[in-house]
Amino acid sequence: MALITSQPKNPILHNSTTVHRSIPRLTNSLFFANNARTLKVSNFNSNSNKFSLGTNPFRTVPIISANVALTEALEPEEEGNVKYRRILLSDVEVKRERRVFFGRKWNSMDLGTAGVVLAMHVLSLFAPLCFNWRAFWVAMALYFVTGLFGITLSFHRNLSHRSFRLPKWLEYFFAYCGVLALQGNPIDWVSTHRYHHQFCDSERDPHSPTEGFWFSHMSWLFDTKSVVERCGEPDNVGDLEKQSFYRFLRSTYILHPLALGGLLYAMGGFPFLVWGMGVRVVWVYHITWFVNSACHVWGKQAWNTKDLSRNNWWVAVLAFGEGWHNNHHAFEYSARHGLEWWQLDMTWNVVRFLQLIGLATDVKLPSQAHKLRMAFHN
Repeated sequence: MALITSQPKNPILHNSTTVHRSIPRLTNSLFFANNARTLKVSNFNSNSNKFSLGTNPFRTVPIISANVALTEALEPEEEGNVKYRRILLSDVEVKRERRVFFGRKWNSMDLGTAGVVLAMHVLSLFAPLCFNWRAFWVAMALYFVTGLFGITLSFHRNLSHRSFRLPKWLEYFFAYCGVLALQGNPIDWVSTHRYHHQFCDSERDPHSPTEGFWFSHMSWLFDTKSVVERCGEPDNVGDLEKQSFYRFLRSTYILHPLALGGLLYAMGGFPFLVWGMGVRVVWVYHITWFVNSACHVWGKQAWNTKDLSRNNWWVAVLAFGEGWHNNHHAFEYSARHGLEWWQLDMTWNVVRFLQLIGLATDVKLPSQAHKLRMAFHN
C-alpha cells in the first residue's frame, strides 16, 4: 500500500499496506452499493491521537461490474436489475469492477511503483538457482525484522493506531525496520491505512474487494488517479508530519532499501541479494496484501463491524497475528488482535514482552463493555 519511489515533502500521488500509498481527500460524500446498509466509520484525529467511532448511511448505487478476474466466481447474483458477481468461495460481491492494467493512461508514479514490484518478483525467480542455507536464513531473519518489527508492530499497531507507546529511540528503530520492507515510508503507509479504516469497504476505500479481489490485493497500487479521486489531500498524519525523523525517511526513503541490497551483496554475493531482497520482499508483500484482500473475503466475523473484515487463521499465521482482521476492525485501538487464547498473535507477544520489561506503555486493550457493544446479539 505504499509508494515505492521517494516522495516529495507533501506527496499527493503515490502505497503499501498497502504496499502502502497515502491517499488524498477529495469529497465528503460516501457511497456503498450494498442494500443501503449502515457502516461503521472511524475517524482518526491526529491532534489527539485518539479514534472516534461513528455511523454513516450509504445509499445504494447501481453499478454493473465488468468482467471479473479468473480467480473470481462465475455465477452472477441478481439484485433488482443489477447483476453482481461473487468472489470465489465467498459471499462477497464485486459491485464495481475496476480496470487497472488496460484502457487507461499510466503516469510516472504508477510506472515506478509497478517497476519496483515487478523487479522484486523477477529477482525472486532466481532463488532455486542460487539456494544456500546462509542466504535462506538471512531471508528468514529479515522476514521477522521487516515484517514483524517493521510492518505489523511499528507501521500498523504503533504508528497507525497508537495502540501503545515506546521510547522514541525504540519507536524510530522499529519504524526504520519497516522502511526496509520496501512498502513505502511511514507517513505514506500510515495515511493509507487510516483512510482504509475511515472509509472501509465504501467507494472511498483505497482497496476494497467490492471492486475485485486482485484490485484489493495489489493492482490498486498502480492506479494513482483512482486513489486521488477518492480522498483528496492527505490530512490524517499530522502526528508524524511534525517529527523530523519521519519527514527524513519520506524524503530519503528509496535510499535505505538500496543500501540494504548493497550490504547483502557485499556479505554474500548474488544469493544473498536474491533471497534477502527478492524472495523476502515478495513474501512480505503478499502477506501484507492478503490482509487487504483475503481478510475481507474469506473467514468468519466474530464482531458486528458492519464491514467485510474477517478473521482468517492462515493469514494470521503468516502475518504475525494480523489475520484476526475482524477483531482488529472491531477494536482498532487494541494492541492485541488475537483476542482468544487460541488465536496466535506473535506481534502481541512482542508488545507484551516489551510491556513486561517496561519499554511499552499505555498498552490499549478492548474493555468488556466495548465487546458487549460490538457483539452480534447487540
